[in-house]
Amino acid sequence: MALLPLQKYGSSLLRRKTKEVIEFSNLQPLLNDMLETMYQEEGIGLAANQVGINQSLFVVDVSNIEDETDTKPRIFINPKIIDREGSVDIEEGCLSVPEIRAVITRAENITIEYLDVKQKKQTDQYSGMLARVIQHEYDHLQGKYFTDYLSLTKKSMIQKRLVEILQKGIPSKSITIK
Repeated sequence: MALLPLQKYGSSLLRRKTKEVIEFSNLQPLLNDMLETMYQEEGIGLAANQVGINQSLFVVDVSNIEDETDTKPRIFINPKIIDREGSVDIEEGCLSVPEIRAVITRAENITIEYLDVKQKKQTDQYSGMLARVIQHEYDHLQGKYFTDYLSLTKKSMIQKRLVEILQKGIPSKSITIK
């Protein structure tokens, strides 16, 4: 397994919608590398385009989050969120937007269709933190950052830090927007 380089805010790949996965024969090494990279970076989700791969897939593992009952890594290939219910405001961060956190409104419950590693179509419902992480990673595949949900006023509060990420890969100090 190998650590993969993270794409940071400003990478053109992170603003493009990813391509559907059609070749599955060599996918497992990539998924293993993505999981290793996510764990090394202390993340709970990682989309393929965050490591420079233009494919519609992501990995998630919320087993280290207190009160979460999901205890295994999950892999979503060619996902599509088909239903969203409720809403909840929770603080989020992102490996591609380091040291910036903000309270974001997302659906509390989702239904998602995807392929598993055996190319079998799955339809599952998720809630809580797992649903939030799935929505966050799914947004990456659509070319969206969590910061896109902020109002113009709140976006202006983080603009300087975003420019620093563009220039240096990390802002001079962290910021949390409530």
